[in-house]
Amino acid sequence: MSMKLTMKEPYSKSKFLSIRFRGYIDLLRPFTLAAPFFVSMFIMFASLVYNDRFADFPDWWITIGQASLTLTFLNAASNALNQATDAEADKISKPYRPIPRGVVEPAEAQSIAYILYLFALLRAVTINVWFGVFVFLIMIFTVTYSLPPRMKRFLFINQLWIAIPRGLLGILASWSVFGDPFQREPIVIGTMAFLFFAGAMTTKDIVDREADKRTGVRTLVNTFGTKKSALISLPFMFLPFALVPLLIGYHILSYYFLPLTIFTILSITVFFLLLKESESKTLENVYAWSFMYLEYLLFAMGFTLLIIFGEMGSLTFLA
Repeated sequence: MSMKLTMKEPYSKSKFLSIRFRGYIDLLRPFTLAAPFFVSMFIMFASLVYNDRFADFPDWWITIGQASLTLTFLNAASNALNQATDAEADKISKPYRPIPRGVVEPAEAQSIAYILYLFALLRAVTINVWFGVFVFLIMIFTVTYSLPPRMKRFLFINQLWIAIPRGLLGILASWSVFGDPFQREPIVIGTMAFLFFAGAMTTKDIVDREADKRTGVRTLVNTFGTKKSALISLPFMFLPFALVPLLIGYHILSYYFLPLTIFTILSITVFFLLLKESESKTLENVYAWSFMYLEYLLFAMGFTLLIIFGEMGSLTFLA
């Protein structure tokens, strides 16, 4: 029997992949790994261009690839640990995952997570000190989200606990590969990403509302309902991009970042998709969740292109 690599397909042996290997793949949640890989890659390239470090890094593409993979392994570790500690909740809301199906044991998933965390940290410190520091901080946030004190349990705090590492720290880590992470641009863009995630992470809690409630986790969705949660989340998703003209007016951002305001439209789209609660048949969450990841990827891409054309004026630096 052939096997489709979609989260909700039944597990079956294929010609090339065993059931257990398929379980390991699903444990790492490949769809969610695309965003940290490509977002970090774009931000690193933006830092390279902005700081004009091509002469210092003649093999810059190798450095970008290694650092992006490091952050991807870090995210994979977080995914594995989260599934290991959410085994009871997943039996209710995500029974198709490898642990509820008995393909992977929770202890085994935790071991895989710790190995990936260690690999990411050791790899990060070989790139540079600041990158290693930010990877360590991200690791602390993601570990304490799932393990005691298990910040996932606490209303409001749980959203911020995801938004800080995925938004602010992720941007600063990526920028630090070639530049000073405390330059104005990465701090502002990282703060925008943090605020966006503080609202957009509501999308992941739709399908888990009952499971979270039964396992002692309070979220916006299972506390206030979807409509109120969407209204609470909207300002966080909308304002970071709507305030770009103000940031430009106060010379906090350069004028060429004005096109970032277009992401207000995408954020409103996430809001309406969140209200609809339409669940994907192949991916493991609602369409708003998928669109949220797409918006973040486009945001990083747009920021990088604006850096290229705003700072350099052309692509001749690649010659």
